[in-house]
Amino acid sequence: MNVRSARETDAAAIAAIYAPYVTGSSASFETEPPDAAEMAARLAAHPTMPWLVAVAADDALLGYAYASPHRARAGYRWSVETSVYVAEPGRGTGAALTSALLQACASAGFESAYAGIALPSDASVALHERLGFTQIGVFPRVGFKDGRWIDVGWWYRPLAPGDGAPGDRR
Repeated sequence: MNVRSARETDAAAIAAIYAPYVTGSSASFETEPPDAAEMAARLAAHPTMPWLVAVAADDALLGYAYASPHRARAGYRWSVETSVYVAEPGRGTGAALTSALLQACASAGFESAYAGIALPSDASVALHERLGFTQIGVFPRVGFKDGRWIDVGWWYRPLAPGDGAPGDRR
């Protein structure tokens, strides 16, 4: 497996990996799977945010991970939300992608990473905690999908040491 930056040409494969999370689980609160054009637009929407893909030896995409702005206001510009989706859970793809994503975010000058996880999701919680995230809270009944209310737990991981003023973003 190789992890690299996502390209616009990956959009269809990314959409295919994401679709089952939309239609068959509560991991995403979207109700209609985005198509390749929408995924390409999302890739281009925040050019300073990393998008990564895991690629098999035969060039098939195994999963993807990306960072998005935590909030829009200027004071949040050093914080990111992270997301990861894999074609086949349990093969180490999510850990490889998330580790590489955290490194890319730290290298870009981000200070804090957050992950929202629809609960329950033992595998996602275990993955994030194994990579140094700690739970900081739960938004109860924040999403409604498939006829039920869903809680979202929030996890935090520092990307830079210390409490001083943040550096410039790269």
